[in-house]
Amino acid sequence: MTEAPFSDPFERFQSWFEEAKQKEINDPNAMTVASVDASGRPSLRMVLLKGHDERGFVFFTNFESRKGRELLANPQAALLFHWKSLRRQVRIEGPASPVSEAEADEYYHSRPRQSQIGAWASQQSRPLESRFALEKAVAKYAAKHPVGEIPRPPYWSGFRIVPDYFEFWEDKPFRLHDRLVFQRAGGNWRTEKLFP
Repeated sequence: MTEAPFSDPFERFQSWFEEAKQKEINDPNAMTVASVDASGRPSLRMVLLKGHDERGFVFFTNFESRKGRELLANPQAALLFHWKSLRRQVRIEGPASPVSEAEADEYYHSRPRQSQIGAWASQQSRPLESRFALEKAVAKYAAKHPVGEIPRPPYWSGFRIVPDYFEFWEDKPFRLHDRLVFQRAGGNWRTEKLFP
């Protein structure tokens, strides 16, 4: 089947994402986020995409985690979506910036209550002496907030990655894959094909 051409990378992403949501078995919104530390050493981790539109791609995290610290210090990120069942992937690169307080509050309060408590209890990315220490911290914050709204921790928020580069990769026979790049050029997108 020949895919209709897209002049806008957000439209193409949405088309592929909708297909992934129907056919990918687990977490079609899973994506790898790459950041770098002060020495230029990269690190990767899987997170879940929680929103996307022409303003960018959003995920939420503890700003005191390794990824949070790295993105605040060097606000450039790369994302990778890999949909194995579709034999497709999308690479995205661009600057990262914190979401608004209102966006962070709205998403935080949409999470299950235990996940909200977990955001208080977990000192994400820092050494954990034992599983019991984590369970004890969860119990402490559950007791502190037995009923009513749980406030969002001041260090828990989200990042929006604003793409200036997309690469759409699709598997083809004999490893002659299709690679289409969209690169921001002023207010427009420049497209080009890459050798596989």
